Parts: sequence; structure tokens; C-alpha cells
Amino acid sequence: MSSLVALAVSIGVLGGVATILYLKLGLLIWAGFIAWACFFHTGGTTAALTNTIVCNTFGAFCAWVAAVVILSFPLADTLTLPVWAGIVVGITVLLLVLAAKVPALSTIPASVYGYAAVFAYLLQTPEMLTKDKLMSASLANALVIVVISMILGALFGFVSAKMAGAMTAKVAA
Repeated sequence: MSSLVALAVSIGVLGGVATILYLKLGLLIWAGFIAWACFFHTGGTTAALTNTIVCNTFGAFCAWVAAVVILSFPLADTLTLPVWAGIVVGITVLLLVLAAKVPALSTIPASVYGYAAVFAYLLQTPEMLTKDKLMSASLANALVIVVISMILGALFGFVSAKMAGAMTAKVAA
């Protein structure tokens, strides 16, 4: 079996399993698939798994901080909300990119995926964009649900790579 077919089978099977699991647990399957793709984008290795989890989480945290700042400071009243949000996002993204000087945070695209996933969730479900929800220790908190969804997605990516490798090795042996 070719490595492409093995990978397609492993991702197809695990993609179905992941969808069932995410829907049963109330997680974000799309965020899981973003992290899954990120795992392969960063190399598909054990180091890529670590990179994906650390940088997705860091990016999600930066976006969460941005959301909290946007809601917490009254500059949104002085400036229009889009201008205030733009300033906060600009500053947090600047810091996210500058943090790439730290080796553990050096995979900028993975951090951006985490950042984008938090705001995607908050903007698709605006009732979650409140200080109460953002400060809760529950799946209502964008940071919590996105990070859990992305970590699980990265783990599915890792397992799918191992599964594909095992299918290819058995056929070749």
C-alpha cells in the first residue's frame, strides 16, 4: 500500500472517530482538524506534535487575552469598537510574532492557527464573547474549548501518522 493511500485510510477512519467523539463531548471539530493539519504542516513527527500543541495553545492564549482586554477597558467607548479591537489585535499579534524568538514558540503559523481559532469561535458564537464566559472554567470559555479541541486534534494527527506508517510497514515487510 502506498504511503498516500495508508495516510488517506488512517485519516479517513480517525476523522470519522474524531467527529463522533467531538460531537458527543461538545468540542469544536473544525478546531481539531486545524490542529491535525498543523501537525502535518509542522513535519508530522513527535517534535511536530509538541510544536503544534505548544504553539496552538500559545496563539489561543494570546487571542483570549485580546478578547479579555477588548471587553475590559473602556476605550471601546471612546473609539469605535472595530478601531479598539483592531488596536488590541494588532498589539497581541505583534507580541505573538515577536515571541517566536523563544524556540518553543518559533512556529508562527501554528500560533496564528490557535489565535484564529479562538476568534473564529467567539465571532461565530457571539454569546460566548463576554467577560463571564471568558473567565469561566468551563467549555463556555473560548480558551478552554479551543485548546482542548486543538490538543485532541494534534493527537489525532499523531495517531493517524503512526497508523499510516504501520500500514505501510506491514505491506512492505
